[in-house]
Amino acid sequence: MRDEPQPGVLTWGVIIVVTCLLLYVFERVIWLVVPALLTLASYYCLQPLVQALVRAGLRQRTAGRVVTGLVFLVTTLAVVLLLSQVTTRAAGWNAATVRYVQGGLDFLKKTEGFLAGKLPLLDRSALVRSTPTNLDAVSEQFVEKYLSQLLLQMVHWLPSLLLVPYLTFFILQDGNRFKKHLIRSVPNAFFEKTLLLFDRVDRSLQSFLVGLMKLTFLDTACLGLGLWLLGISYPLLLGLTAAVLAWVPYVGSMAGCALVIMVAATDFPNAPVTVYGCIVLFICVRLLDDFVFLPLTVGRSQRFHPVLSVLMLFLGAAVAGPTGLLLVLPVLGVVAVITETLGQILTDERLRARYRHARQLERTKVEV
Repeated sequence: MRDEPQPGVLTWGVIIVVTCLLLYVFERVIWLVVPALLTLASYYCLQPLVQALVRAGLRQRTAGRVVTGLVFLVTTLAVVLLLSQVTTRAAGWNAATVRYVQGGLDFLKKTEGFLAGKLPLLDRSALVRSTPTNLDAVSEQFVEKYLSQLLLQMVHWLPSLLLVPYLTFFILQDGNRFKKHLIRSVPNAFFEKTLLLFDRVDRSLQSFLVGLMKLTFLDTACLGLGLWLLGISYPLLLGLTAAVLAWVPYVGSMAGCALVIMVAATDFPNAPVTVYGCIVLFICVRLLDDFVFLPLTVGRSQRFHPVLSVLMLFLGAAVAGPTGLLLVLPVLGVVAVITETLGQILTDERLRARYRHARQLERTKVEV
């Protein structure tokens, strides 16, 4: 089998520029990008179930309707329950947020005091001297500024979730038909390369999204079990929240760890060892992600050099903020696949000769 040529500097320049442009556009239509990503993840997760129903004797459309109907029902019930929880427990969440922020700030104060006692140079630092502020005022200010906005954003995003089963239904029903229509519009000379392009893009998205769902499940299980053994309240919910926040590279993991530290410091104000145990737990899970979970789930679908990955993370954050951090690697993978395949088509003399010959035959038939 003939080895495919590796992309050059110009090709990678085009890939990086196109990726940044797409991230800029996606940030402007994030309300549509998030349901689209959830739809693709749902499609790849539900496709084996639909195929199993088809093998059991159901038609493709009937199997798709059954599966998406169940998904829509579960999503609607989840939205209704979440709305009811938000309306009835908003005041309690405000008080709980104040208490957890207070506990986190108290733990920070104690830690800085301990370090200042061990390291005299830190005793004169501005950070330690500025710690004994009015923590109640800081907590109330945090709630007033951010919690209400967060609740409003949750209510704003809930209608978008209803698009997920709707779009999933049509992809399961008409996805293959849509691919056939696209392939039929491609000249016969480029038919094989087009099939290869669809297959590579499909495998790239599937391996990333399904792998991300599996990684989230494993992180939730490990964090939930560890927090439960440490005696932290709401271990499974905290584990799931931290695993979902970890979708944003680096920043999300730190945010999830800070959230757990605040809860642990509030639950055990006089036992800092438990809080440090939570930090060790996060470090261990992070190591498991890097060396065990990632190779088993996401795998090597994103075959980029580490320097390029770090560079693209910085570019994604600069272009689109948190949205860029979340989307930069999968978008880069898809753009790289499409650009490399198109580059192979445009630089292949045999394919272009076949295309010119086919056009010449069509003109000859018309003239006859």
